[in-house]
Amino acid sequence: MGRTNMREERHSVISCSALKVAIVLFLSLTVVPGVFGDETRIRILHVNDFHGFAEPYKPLGAQEVLGGAAYLAAAVNCLRGEGPTLLVAGGDMIQGHTWANLSRGESSIELMNTMKFDVMVVGNHEFDFGQDALKKRISEATFPVLAANIYGMEALKPYAIKEVGGVRVGFLGVVAEDTPVLTHPGNVTGLRFDPVRETVEKYLPEVRAKSDIVVVLSHIGYPADRMLAEKVRGIDIIIGAHSHTKVVDPPRIGDTLIVQAWEHAKALGIVDITLEGGRIKGAKGRVEEIKPVEGLGDKAVEAIVLKYKQVVDVTLSQVIGTADVDLDAENIRRTETNLGNLIADIIRDVSNADAALINSGAIRTSIRKGDIRAKDIYSVVPFDNYIVAIRVKGARIREALEHGYSAVEKGVGGFPQVSGILLKYDLSMTPGSRITEIRVKGRPLDPDEEYTVATIDFIASGGDGYKAFGDAITSSHDYVVVGGAMKGEKVVYSDPGTWLRDTVIRWIQSRKSVSPQVEGRMTPGGK
Repeated sequence: MGRTNMREERHSVISCSALKVAIVLFLSLTVVPGVFGDETRIRILHVNDFHGFAEPYKPLGAQEVLGGAAYLAAAVNCLRGEGPTLLVAGGDMIQGHTWANLSRGESSIELMNTMKFDVMVVGNHEFDFGQDALKKRISEATFPVLAANIYGMEALKPYAIKEVGGVRVGFLGVVAEDTPVLTHPGNVTGLRFDPVRETVEKYLPEVRAKSDIVVVLSHIGYPADRMLAEKVRGIDIIIGAHSHTKVVDPPRIGDTLIVQAWEHAKALGIVDITLEGGRIKGAKGRVEEIKPVEGLGDKAVEAIVLKYKQVVDVTLSQVIGTADVDLDAENIRRTETNLGNLIADIIRDVSNADAALINSGAIRTSIRKGDIRAKDIYSVVPFDNYIVAIRVKGARIREALEHGYSAVEKGVGGFPQVSGILLKYDLSMTPGSRITEIRVKGRPLDPDEEYTVATIDFIASGGDGYKAFGDAITSSHDYVVVGGAMKGEKVVYSDPGTWLRDTVIRWIQSRKSVSPQVEGRMTPGGK
């Protein structure tokens, strides 16, 4: 595919009127969507991994404030005004920040309806509130929600054909096939997640026959998108998500353009496509950062953001304590952090366990030094998880920690944060043999000794690939789940009536202030 020269201004920080002036001044360098002689030009705008971040914020370590749904919507409006345009979402839209979580995603769907999204692929986090909540959100959406590789939920469609500017665009949706270990297992009971590659190969001829352009709307991550493009021919564009990747210079693999637009409404992805004679002549992708400028936000979206913000503020505005230091979640999927230590310590303390382990994917946002409000904790640990402590042998603990360190380089959510455990690791070793030393209760781990390990029900069920814990608890002869609560001889503590976030709030309230440090619980070292 060739190159289409498209305007590169930062649409997010310029008013629509200013953009139109820029079009006149730089017309010689600019093409816009529409019909020009034998050529047709269309535009696809894309957003992914929104996670309910409706308000602008300053990411930890950043120098400026980014994002804001109202400013994202304003940028969309400006770009739509230039010609035939579609707006699509890559998934993980309804869960994450408190703004979305308190309404179980209803706020995000109302926002997307107002912005007139055309289609969305479901993400793994769309399942975090359970299937009934997801079905309700899909019923509220004015756009189709896709997932070709999921069977068992009729509300999800395999693909959708959208016509814009006389061009038929086929969107084929796929989600990570390991979703059953990325959400609570109970959230996907009765559903089947088929391999992505086989699913795309199955539906591609059908979608191609009905479309001029075939787009795979993917929630599998940037590395997997690249692999898909290498293995499956005939995909024109892959619009990705899941890995939160800011693809500034979108690559082509074969004839497939691969794009992704970062996260949290901090950026808008733009793909400009030129067709001639019904065939793609050129396509170019780019990412524009969203930088809030007072007075330039979309008013309708601002009203929605404010409506749900007021609910959040009333519910969660109370100060529960003070952070004497910044609490770091930015690096939590690759190393020990002080916020990871704090959450793990709380889990171990309330359960009186020998040790505690939580997956880093359960800890979502940082907290800056200063007042801690209840809403901050709802954003940090947003999932409906509760604390469980189980009796497991040392060999199972080693197996679990080896799993946690098996994919450190990929920054996956299964990376552990621990309490009551000291370990050393060697990343040059083969996954499965990277832990060189483990100490629990102040002494070397005994593979045959039984320890009490506290975690969350998600991990105790084998979530995020923690099969060692899942197998240990389900092997109990009297293991049963009743009313969502785990029971059995291996379970020594279980509090299904209190979500982890509420436990954390109460713990901080009782201490007044927190100042956790990185203590060297997990350090590099050979045998």
